[in-house]
Amino acid sequence: MPRTATLHGAAPDENATALLIIDLISDYQFDGGRRLARAARRIARPIAQLSRRARTAGVPVVYVNDHRGRWRSDRTELIKRCTQKDSLGRSIIEQLAPDERDYFIFKPKHSGFFATPLAALLEHFGAHDLILTGVTVEQCVLFTAIDAHLRNYRLTVPRDCVAGLELRPQALRLIEQVLRADVRHSPHIRFAVERTGQGRR
Repeated sequence: MPRTATLHGAAPDENATALLIIDLISDYQFDGGRRLARAARRIARPIAQLSRRARTAGVPVVYVNDHRGRWRSDRTELIKRCTQKDSLGRSIIEQLAPDERDYFIFKPKHSGFFATPLAALLEHFGAHDLILTGVTVEQCVLFTAIDAHLRNYRLTVPRDCVAGLELRPQALRLIEQVLRADVRHSPHIRFAVERTGQGRR
């Protein structure tokens, strides 16, 4: 049986954790978007379950999303556009729409850290452990993981919560072996308050 990782919520005397959901809020209207949307649908439920558990445990959930050149984007407009009837991302967002407690950051490039306030937000949380989920594992998840590794974050990248295309196996192997990330499946991740039964209410 796989070992179970225990991660902590945002308390000042603990090594706090943050959960990042990368690039899943999209209409997938780009080259390769239809294929990626199919892959993203397969990880939507595990991420939705993990994010619900994180919120209950007091772990902040941060959406880190590509604005795809729309510099005037905002969270409400993006979600409205991506839940239109003809959007390839509609069913994904129906499962993974941000909660009112969640944080939302737009990024201009692959890494969630590049030209964004993510580092400052994580410092505010006191986070030392990051759980990375989303698409694509061989690009945006990988680049964000590399930048997080350079900043000395401990990484968990649950393999059932990241999707990609041709290079998914190679990217996961690199993330595990080079970045020293934990890539166990999400049901084997346990938040500290789940062990004590003291989730946030």
